[in-house]
Amino acid sequence: MRRIPLRAAGRLVLNRAAGAALVLWGAASLGFLALHLVPGDPVTVLLGGSVTTGSAAVRAEITREFGLDRPPATQYLTFLGHLARGDLGLSYQQQQPVGRIIGEQFGSTAVLASLALALILAIALVSAVSTAGRRRPVRGTVSGVELVAFSTPAFWLGILLLTVFSFRLQVFPVAGDEGWRSLVLPALTLAVPFGSLLSQVLREGVEAALDQPFALTARSRGVGPLAVRARHALRHALIPAVTIGGWLVGGLLGGTVLVETVFARPGIGRVAVEAVNSHDIPVVVGLIMLSATVYLVVNTLVDVLYLLIDPRLRGARPGTGVTA
Repeated sequence: MRRIPLRAAGRLVLNRAAGAALVLWGAASLGFLALHLVPGDPVTVLLGGSVTTGSAAVRAEITREFGLDRPPATQYLTFLGHLARGDLGLSYQQQQPVGRIIGEQFGSTAVLASLALALILAIALVSAVSTAGRRRPVRGTVSGVELVAFSTPAFWLGILLLTVFSFRLQVFPVAGDEGWRSLVLPALTLAVPFGSLLSQVLREGVEAALDQPFALTARSRGVGPLAVRARHALRHALIPAVTIGGWLVGGLLGGTVLVETVFARPGIGRVAVEAVNSHDIPVVVGLIMLSATVYLVVNTLVDVLYLLIDPRLRGARPGTGVTA
């Protein structure tokens, strides 16, 4: 019996892998176009941004070294071949492998995103389960606060948290990446808006489940209101919440760009800002590939969670009638 969900999940992952190859190819092609269509001369960027920098011989040598003198089709095929081997090329500015630059900063971003995700889930679960089906004043007040929180720009919320907890109360550090205390405010800046949105979706699902016959049966057996919401209604509300949650997890990567800039933290966000400002296109292309990979992994995990939450979605194997 336990193998049935795993087989269904395995088939789903294989199907997703085929689609993932097409998505990554598309992202790589867009990155290649960006590499060649962006305004400015890559050789000038490599020489420091000055049009007059470097002799003609130096410029020719750099052009030949980076393969910029080859036909576009040849450059494209070479680009795809390097990507297939995991080679993202060299940074124009830092003259280091792009994979190394991203890898060195990814850990800090992953820690921040993981803590923010834990806070998002905690905010959504506590708020939705404790207020679903409650009287209108309680539910309306909480929903209003969540709407304001979700509508607040991340950079403004970050500045507000810094003003209160760093400048006035001096509870948390203003910037940097030193210990767990430096993670609290950036994680809250990411978690509060996303957690508020997820809470509203989850609450609506729980309230819809509370009107189903199984909830009435549980209440008739003497199960308390909180237990009905947490034990019985919550699972039926998870499908739409997981859908939104998958989008939010992917959005965390983009949210770190602003948050890491506001709090002066190392990470992928600051790498992205510096790469865009300096026209370091290979790094930008590497970040595009990273974002596409993250979204693909998250979408696959969301589909697997669908199968675990709702057995009806596992379908049946053709010709057998046996659920898979």
